[in-house]
Amino acid sequence: MEVILENTAAYFLILIIIGLIFYFYSRRNSRMSANTQEKLSKAVELGFHEPVSLHPVVNHEICIGSGACIKACPEKDILGLINGQAHTVNASRCVGHGACFHACPVQAITLCIGTEKRGVELPHVSPEFESNIPGLYIAGELGGMGLIKNAVEQGKQAIGYLTKKLKRSPNAEYDVVIVGAGPAGISASLSAAKQNLKFLTIEQDSLGGTVFSFPRAKIVMTSPMDLPLYGKIKLSETNKSQLLNLWMDVLSKNNIAINEQEKVESIEKIGDYFFIKTNKENYTSNAVLLSIGRRGSPRKLGVPGENKEKVAYRLLEPELIKNQNVLVVGGGDSAIESAMLLADEGNKVSISYRSEGFARLKPKNLERINEALSSERINVLFNSNVKEIFDDRVELLVNKELHSIPNDLVFVFAGGELPTNFLQKTGIAITKKFGDAILKHKP
Repeated sequence: MEVILENTAAYFLILIIIGLIFYFYSRRNSRMSANTQEKLSKAVELGFHEPVSLHPVVNHEICIGSGACIKACPEKDILGLINGQAHTVNASRCVGHGACFHACPVQAITLCIGTEKRGVELPHVSPEFESNIPGLYIAGELGGMGLIKNAVEQGKQAIGYLTKKLKRSPNAEYDVVIVGAGPAGISASLSAAKQNLKFLTIEQDSLGGTVFSFPRAKIVMTSPMDLPLYGKIKLSETNKSQLLNLWMDVLSKNNIAINEQEKVESIEKIGDYFFIKTNKENYTSNAVLLSIGRRGSPRKLGVPGENKEKVAYRLLEPELIKNQNVLVVGGGDSAIESAMLLADEGNKVSISYRSEGFARLKPKNLERINEALSSERINVLFNSNVKEIFDDRVELLVNKELHSIPNDLVFVFAGGELPTNFLQKTGIAITKKFGDAILKHKP
């Protein structure tokens, strides 16, 4: 009898412990769910829940709520747990790291581009990065992967696939011509050298592509990447200058030259080779890799006075601009970061943004601009559009009312236009992606 009582007491104690564990687990889950729901409601209110490009989609039929995806995400608050399962919260802040995708233990996450309502135009490419034109490959931002680490990986992989399928023509001078010297183009150039290919890399601007146009202090890489002929690079809080210096160093050590300030005007497939025409020279090649940006040329405002010398579309040397009346047009991360840098130099900075609030900023940028607004370091004109740019002022429509502000310089960050004409002229098929998977686990 005594043994039975002891066993009963032991079982009862175990049940109490299990009950307590379940109770505290349920309470913790409830708090996490409530916290995530609050964040999601705020994201919906501010427009952060709508994805801009690449973003995670969770399959709730197999999600087990481990939280590994949330812990792995470097951007934070992109995902959250609701009722024991992962949900996308601030989709617009996702920059396509893919860390959540790789961290999920049950493969419940897919990285998609576009949504059912809002499509994103992308060139048609195969899983091997080949376009609808045999021998013409696409990697990096143009193909939907804008993050530096991912673009570097794509450039490397594209050259790998290209090399396996390469057929040499007696009419071709090069094995491959690489168009664009951004992250994907540099990685592709190093990979081509590693594969002993005869190649040429052409860049219409300067080494680094779109990275070169970032504000000097802007952080451009926060996670490790594997660079061909160099190895693993583990840098955090890296700025533009550090990254460009690293690239120049590895290119120099491997005797790789980039044809800068040379713009490709046309690419034509002639039989078994390509004919590439630039503003400086003509080339022939067995294959072509396009690693150009999606933006092509900067989007213009289309207003009187925009052709004045004081109007620019990128900020290169903020430290040289002081004590000026500056207008920054745009509400994205580039616009906010540039405005903050200009304000740090003692300039009187105003931001013109057509929407009623900042909807798609990284958390750090949103926090910084809100602080700047509170301290009146920066003047933000929401619901505004530039009407005309004069030598000494800018006229804007703010809530449909005409306003005039003193002005010395205007920086426009209105995004860029997909180089559709160039792609269509080349014969590349462009499709609109409506929530299509860019990265998914193989069954």
